[in-house]
Parts: sequence; C-alpha cells; structure tokens
Amino acid sequence: MTDATATIGASRATPAPTFESTDVRALTERLKAQAFGLGFDLAGVTTLGPAATAPAFEDWVANGYAGEMDYLARGAAKRRDTRLPYAGATTAIVVAMSYGGREPTGPVARYARGDDYHDVMVERLTALHRWFEGQLGRPVLGKPYVDTGPILERDLARRAGLGWFGKNTNLLNPSLGSFFFLGALLVEAELSVDAPFETDHCGSCTRCLDACPTNALVAPGVLDATRCISYLTIEAKGAIPEALRPLIGELLYGCDICQDVCPWNEKFATALPDDSPFAPREALGGKDARTLARALLAMSQDEFHAAFKDSPMKRAKLRGLKRNAAVVLANARNADDADALTRALDDAEPLVREHAVWALERTRNKASAAGIALARAQVP
Repeated sequence: MTDATATIGASRATPAPTFESTDVRALTERLKAQAFGLGFDLAGVTTLGPAATAPAFEDWVANGYAGEMDYLARGAAKRRDTRLPYAGATTAIVVAMSYGGREPTGPVARYARGDDYHDVMVERLTALHRWFEGQLGRPVLGKPYVDTGPILERDLARRAGLGWFGKNTNLLNPSLGSFFFLGALLVEAELSVDAPFETDHCGSCTRCLDACPTNALVAPGVLDATRCISYLTIEAKGAIPEALRPLIGELLYGCDICQDVCPWNEKFATALPDDSPFAPREALGGKDARTLARALLAMSQDEFHAAFKDSPMKRAKLRGLKRNAAVVLANARNADDADALTRALDDAEPLVREHAVWALERTRNKASAAGIALARAQVP
C-alpha cells in the first residue's frame, strides 16, 4: 500500500496472512484508490455498530444547544447504532472531501460558495457504490449518507481512522486540517477495517475558543449553536437576537473563524483544484460583504432562484439572506447603504423589515427617520 492511498494518520491492525484476508485487503485498497480517483481526499473503513458519542450528542440536544434544530432529536434510536439506519449494512466506507481552506476569507463561509456538497458527494458515493458492485460482479446492498440520516458522521470518521474531534467540534486530520465534508457509503460487505483514531492533537491550544466572536464554544468540544454565527445566519429562521447582531460583523452566511485560527489548518489546509464544484459561483465571486449584502437586498425571488440554483445557500431562503444582509450593512456603518436599507423597509417579509429598521437606526441616518418610524409601526 503506497503513501498516496493510505488512510492518513491511522495505523492499521494487520490480520492473519490468510488467502481470504489478503484478498479482502486488496479489494479494500482498490476501493480506497477508486474513492481518491473520484475526488475524495480521505477514505477509511469501519464496521457498523454502537455510536460511542451518541450519549454526549443526546445530552447536547437536551441542554438546548441545538436551538431550533428540532430535527436533530429525531431518529435517536437509529443514531445510537449505525447498523440501524440502513438495515442489512455492516460496513461503512467513510470519505472526506476538501472545500478549500486556502481560499480567501469572505462574507460567505467557504463551504457554501459553490455547489451543494450534499448533491456532489452523494453522486460520487453512488458512483463508488456502482464501481464496487462491478468489482464483485453482483449487486451490493448499500446507501450513501451525507448529512441525510440519523448518523453521527464524525463518530464514524474517527472510527475509520480519519481524525480526532477538535476543540472547535470539527473533525481534524493531521494532514488535511478540518476544511472538508464528511460522507459515508454504508454497505453489506466484508472489507478490511482501519484502526480508529485514538489520539488528540489539540494539546493546550485554545485558539478556536478564544477567537469565537460570540463565545459559542462554551467548553472545549462543546458548541452552543444558539450563539454560533453559522447557526444564526443559516439555521435560525426568525429574528437574530439584537445582542448578537453586532458580533456577527460582516459575515453574511456562515463563519470559518474557529477553523481559520486552527494551527492544523494554517499548515495543512488545501486550495481548491481548478475544476472544483465548490469554487465560488458568479453571484458571489469576488464580492465584498457590503456589495453582496446590497445585491441580496435588491434581489427578487426569481433572481434568487437563478443565482443560487444548486447552492447550499438556498437553505436560509431569500428572507433569511436579506435579514443577514441588513445586519451586515448595519455593522459596516456606511451611510451610503442607507438607500438599500430604506428600500428594504418596503419588503414583503416582516423579518426583513424589522432588521432593516434596526440597521438604519444603527447607522443613525436621520434622513430615514420617518421611514424608520413607519416601518417599525408595521413590524409585528
């Protein structure tokens, strides 16, 4: 097995040298090589079974740290055991795909600038599944998962030798950092499994905790999502708490700060290849926060659908993006943005109007005082 096709950072338990085990090992290495050929950056294999982190996850939800993400509590029984989400599956091929930690910082988190990673990775995992069936010459029971079922992907990835849980809650790999997506192909097949990643390489470092603008990392490895900028600008459907709005700064969708400051990313994060599906789309490319915020506030629903087709940013919907845009312009404190915010006072969505009112008040634009008063009266 060459360094290029080895699972990074994980030692491998060596099975007894029988003909059968040698054959399984060879098939597993060919499978990993095919995964790399499909564009995945890491690949590991583990058996399915009880999820070690399920109790901690359930405590996290019970403590209210999931906020409005009620769906995370569903499927708890299946989440506790990875054999249950897809009946009959026995093994997981776990993969990681970089989304370009070397790309410049900006108002949109790196993961969301291109095509939707769910679609990209499911398509490639499906191709891996078909290749695997071709190698065996028979149908193989299996299903790809990319944030699409009651599965703790980090747990599977650690078991498959891909990395450890960082203090910022991301999975960290010693040769890739953390700017990557995780996915898994669950199959009913015998494969050679990787040793789990047992060691923690964060040491005494607390850069991620110290850098979080909203103090969302309440303890090493514990995230209060209700304070996280990514949650506030993506998952939260209602008004952003006023006390947190100034702390969002000029981040319009998501946040990479706790990853940007990580020493492992400073050293090992990678750039996007030229043909990456995660390269910024035209609607985003090169735009600073104010330019993008103004464009979003002026955007119609049809324009939004056209500009963000197949984008993960659709998750926040246009109303959410306009809400975020108003916050960004408020924090930019540029009087030239008063016109865009004043027009937003006529938006059909009360959520957008309320944030535009707050933004105009924050910029203290006296010329808009009458419009602010009228809009505030119309906000439920």
